[in-house]
Amino acid sequence: MKAIRFYAPQDIRYEEVPITPPKAGEVVIKIKAALTCGTDVKTFRRGHPVLIKKIPSGFGHEFSGIIDELGEGVTNFKVGDRVAVANSAPCGECFFCKREQFNLCENLNLLNGAYAEYITVPERIVSKNMYVIPDNLSFEKAAFCEPLANVVHGVARTEIKAGQSVGIIGIGPIGLMFARVAKLKGARVIVAGRNETKLRLADEFAHADEIIDLKKYPNPEKIFKDFSDENKGLDVAVECVGLPEIWEQVFGLVRKGGTVHFFGGCKSGSTVTFDTTKMHYGDIKIMSVFHHTPKYFKEALDLIASGDIEVEKLITEKLGLKDVEYAMKQHIDGKAIKFLIKP
Repeated sequence: MKAIRFYAPQDIRYEEVPITPPKAGEVVIKIKAALTCGTDVKTFRRGHPVLIKKIPSGFGHEFSGIIDELGEGVTNFKVGDRVAVANSAPCGECFFCKREQFNLCENLNLLNGAYAEYITVPERIVSKNMYVIPDNLSFEKAAFCEPLANVVHGVARTEIKAGQSVGIIGIGPIGLMFARVAKLKGARVIVAGRNETKLRLADEFAHADEIIDLKKYPNPEKIFKDFSDENKGLDVAVECVGLPEIWEQVFGLVRKGGTVHFFGGCKSGSTVTFDTTKMHYGDIKIMSVFHHTPKYFKEALDLIASGDIEVEKLITEKLGLKDVEYAMKQHIDGKAIKFLIKP
C-alpha cells in the first residue's frame, strides 16, 4: 500500500509499505477519508513522544473507512462494514479505568497511521471504540468523530448549560467545534481570533453570538465583560490555543463563581501565574480535560449523524496522500482549518 511515514521532525515520506495482516481480534480498514489535525502538525514540526514511539512510523489518526479483512475471532463486524475508528481505547483494568477516568488510562492503546491506503486496527480498539456508521453518513463527515469526541468530552465536563455566557479564545477547528457544541447546549457564545477564514467560520459553522477580530481589538477584555450578564464577567471561559500567556489572559475573563477551562495543551514545562486572591475569594473553578473516551466518541458520531454539526464546513481542501507534507506546511502558515486526505 501507499502510505506517509514519519522519519523525523519535518521529514515525512510517501512510500510503498506492506499491509500488516490482522492478528486475532484485529481488522484491516481500507481508509476512505482522513483528516489533518493540530496534533499532527505539532508532530510534523517537533515529533511526539507518545504517538511516535519508533522510527519510521505511521502518521495521522483521524479517519473512517471500510473493513477489508477480519482477524480471527471478530464477530461483531463484517467485511464491507463502513466504520468510524477511534485512535485509542482504554484497558479497563488500571488505576484510572477502575475509577472510570478512561481518558487517563495508564495503558491507553493508541493508533497512528491514517495517512495511508490501509490501516490495521488493534483488537482493543475494535472491541471498544470502533462503530458502524449510518448508511446516509459520508466517510468525510465520519472522520470528524475523533476531534469532535474531545470537544464533546470537554463540554460535558465543563457542564455548560443553557443561558450561560461562554467565551472561547482560539478558533481553530477545536475552538470552532467547542463553540458549536456550546451553542447546541443553549449557551450564548462569544469567540475571539485573528484569522479571517476562522472568523468567518465562527459565524457560518459555529453560529457564535459575538465574534471579536483580535486584529481590530487586540485587548478584548472589555468586550467579553460587556457580553456577560450585568457585565460581571463570563460564566465560562475556554482557552483553545495552548499558550501560557493566553491561559493567564483567559483567567481574567470570568466572573466570581465562574469556570475557566484550559482546553489547549501548552508545551511541556510551561508555567503560568494567577492571582490567588481572585481565584480563592472569587470561588473560581479551574479545570482542564484531556482526550476522549469510548462514550464521547460514540456521542460525537451521533451528533454528526444528526446533522446538528455541519463538520464538512471545516474542510479547507481535498488532497491526495502525496500532498500531506504540503498540508502540514499550509497549517503552519495559518492557511487551513482541516484538509481532507483521500487515499
